[in-house]
Amino acid sequence: MLPLAGVRVIAVEVYGAGPFGSAHLADLGAEVIKVEPREGGDVSRAVGPFFLGKDDSVFYQSLNRNKKSLTLDLKHPKGREVLARLAASADGLISNLRGDQPEKLGLRHQDLARANPKLVCAHLSAYGRDGARKSWPGYDYLMQGEAGFLCLTGEPEGPPARMGLSIVDYSTGTTCALALLAGILEARNSGRGRDLDVSLYDVAMHLLNYPAAWYLNDGLATERVARSAHPFIAPSQLYRTRDGWIFVMAQTQRFWEMLADALGRGDLKAKYPDFAARREHRDALTKVLDAEFSKQVTEHWMTKLRGTIPCGPVYDLPQALDNPYFVERGGVQVFDHPDKPGFKLVASPFRIGEPLPARPAPKLGEHTDALLEELGYGAAEIAALKAAKAV
Repeated sequence: MLPLAGVRVIAVEVYGAGPFGSAHLADLGAEVIKVEPREGGDVSRAVGPFFLGKDDSVFYQSLNRNKKSLTLDLKHPKGREVLARLAASADGLISNLRGDQPEKLGLRHQDLARANPKLVCAHLSAYGRDGARKSWPGYDYLMQGEAGFLCLTGEPEGPPARMGLSIVDYSTGTTCALALLAGILEARNSGRGRDLDVSLYDVAMHLLNYPAAWYLNDGLATERVARSAHPFIAPSQLYRTRDGWIFVMAQTQRFWEMLADALGRGDLKAKYPDFAARREHRDALTKVLDAEFSKQVTEHWMTKLRGTIPCGPVYDLPQALDNPYFVERGGVQVFDHPDKPGFKLVASPFRIGEPLPARPAPKLGEHTDALLEELGYGAAEIAALKAAKAV
């Protein structure tokens, strides 16, 4: 039994944030039923550069493994009837549409409570379902800009820089999945569902965390520091080695003293005795440590320091994915895709003591007939729904 076995979730989702969140649920055993438009399905099916047959792409596969696909026109009256029947059998509904869409499409708890009073509806949007921006479209990079991320990332003299990954999408999807599970737990105890809201904007702002607390309480505006350094702790940054870079994080006094000894520079402990001295003379300390680390290649320092002083190599993407430790951790999940046997994805980060499911993302509408039959539709009724273009 997987942790979420028996949990059924309707996913009215597109592109990245919503599918990333519901994929966590599917990986843990929930039955995630992805509701898609009849023509083309989720727009991520058409995102390149690599494609796998009709209406399928590597991008789509990376976000939708272990799910089912139901094609459904949510604006068609018959499609709405199908949704109501499906809602009666579900624990939750997760959507990631513009903030004004759940009301228009009838995806709120109040819209579906007659079919299932225990249904929990978790809505992920760009700016929320209320307020002046509820109808605005929005994407990850926009949130990184408005939430200040770009002015916290990169070198001080460089232009604003976003993080290299869609971190706001991923964080918001994960937050929404957590909210949905909390709502389902409550509904199982109370017998009543509810609506829950998560937005890209709110999550991006929430991720500011302790720099936000510093500013809100003491007016401190955190700024970019050279070498991706911690704003107030030194040495905690990138250093040059003979063949590249190493990131060292001597976050405690003990780690600093151990680092100085490991470099054969015990004299530095007296010259830079505490956090304040190291922070005040960060630039000078950087030159000294650069000179020491540049005497050897990165791997030498990793062999010498790893496991005792927090440090890590700076890899490019291929090096990160080919890392023997990543392989040791079972970081790659392999399964057979109909159009690409031996298809590989990064494995789920959950480790539960048994294998997690490994099914490819569904073909468009792959489970439509089976789900309709389960909901009580006969062959003639299914044919009529298809003829009416409701499914």
